[in-house]
Amino acid sequence: MELKVEEFEALSRADYMGQSQAEAAREMRISQQTFSRVLKSGRKCLAEALIRGLIIKIQGGSYKVAK
Repeated sequence: MELKVEEFEALSRADYMGQSQAEAAREMRISQQTFSRVLKSGRKCLAEALIRGLIIKIQGGSYKVAK
């Protein structure tokens, strides 16, 4: 399974760091609606990989690295 970089970041902020969607979206410089969509997609990918016993690759997606 491929987990996109932005999905990984959304999962990290919401589920690991415990940030609110509004706070995480602001820090990622995306709208809250977009953050919600990315988070839902990442959770679905992660759940499917865990249930099916698949390897998770974190790659691809659309992102910019902050300096």
